[in-house]
Amino acid sequence: MSINIDYFLSHASPWTYLGSVRFHDIAKRAGASITYRPVSYGKIFPISGGLPVGKRAPQRQRYRFAELARWRDYLNVPLNLEPKFFPVSDQAASHMVVAADRQGLDAGQLSNAILRAVWAEDRNIADDNTLIAIANEQGIDGDALLAASKTEETSGLFDTYTQEAIDRNVFGAPTYILGDDMFWGQDRLEFLERALSGNTC
Repeated sequence: MSINIDYFLSHASPWTYLGSVRFHDIAKRAGASITYRPVSYGKIFPISGGLPVGKRAPQRQRYRFAELARWRDYLNVPLNLEPKFFPVSDQAASHMVVAADRQGLDAGQLSNAILRAVWAEDRNIADDNTLIAIANEQGIDGDALLAASKTEETSGLFDTYTQEAIDRNVFGAPTYILGDDMFWGQDRLEFLERALSGNTC
């Protein structure tokens, strides 16, 4: 029986970035397919009680930095705690990934490259030329993909995915859903891996 993981993500999330490569490795080892669901957390947060980073209490913001540094060092993953382009709108980037997935291209590889661009390379993923360059670097025709990302079809899919997230009680990024089980956060990847191997959490 085929195994599928629904992957709800934000390209502006450092936690999505920290888990991105590990998640894809775990899915590959398990022989699981991935359904990509880039969504608007700007629409999800007001419904689920979440707040963007800048509106969180100072003590929460300080602890966020501490945790990011811990995970960066533990995973030995390059991560800028205060990237040059953050906060940043990830809508255009997410539309690119939606369009790539729709065309049967490697949405995972593109998504990981976009996340890396924000959190390790100080690149502006809200800029069309930057997105074109990132796609080209992954062997994808960036100009064609950008054009596809700006269609009403792509915009409609992005909105549909966001509503799907709301309907399925997704509230944070990244969220991985396997069957009826939800795993929120890259620090739950071990539990996802156990579930994929048939172990209970």
